[in-house]
Amino acid sequence: MLILAIDTALDACAAAVLDTDSETMRAQESLVMKRGHAEALMPLIARVMSQAGVAFSALGRIVATTGPGSFTGLRVGLSAARGIALAARKPVVGVTTLSAFAAPVVAADRGHPVISAIDARHDQVYFQVVGGGGEELVRPQIVPIAEAVAAARFGAAHLVGNAAGLLAERWPTDTAAPAAVDPRPAPDIAWIAWLGAAAVPELASARPFYLRAPDVKVPSNMPQPPTQTATS
Repeated sequence: MLILAIDTALDACAAAVLDTDSETMRAQESLVMKRGHAEALMPLIARVMSQAGVAFSALGRIVATTGPGSFTGLRVGLSAARGIALAARKPVVGVTTLSAFAAPVVAADRGHPVISAIDARHDQVYFQVVGGGGEELVRPQIVPIAEAVAAARFGAAHLVGNAAGLLAERWPTDTAAPAAVDPRPAPDIAWIAWLGAAAVPELASARPFYLRAPDVKVPSNMPQPPTQTATS
């Protein structure tokens, strides 16, 4: 099966074409960027598809990262994935950025728990903890960094994600030190493709996985609309 993978959730704009039959990456490209995903993505996808020598109609599936991550970035990637899927009449699946960060570490089979951490700002992180075998120890959530480092109770963990360094700085000194700190800005697009290949479409919706609502609040003193009463 040929899979087109797309990632714009964090500080990269990336795409890849995976051939699961030959277990090879036909083509891949990743650009580090904090802004400008909307302008960069479609030309990047065109280059990757051309390099892979694959027509959209030949794809078996499209996969995109669902977050957590940038609200704007997520919309760009998911909109592109859905649009391509609709035009090519192919299924589209989603994978979370947290699982994409953890996957290569778990695959290396080092036996340490893996903490995926993404900077959520305001002294908070999106994070998830999995065991060395990939079993979930702490579900995905957004918490203050002070709470996230409590995961040190699981032992010498491998920290990965753009907030790995933040956790390492606050790691409790009375516990085992992190086994490794990998502060990469975005997941590996090749692993996103492989996770997409393994995903069950009915269970891997290509919808944003925010973990928190946008920072928009209705002022408490805003006038409320008048209550209407039914008339006969």
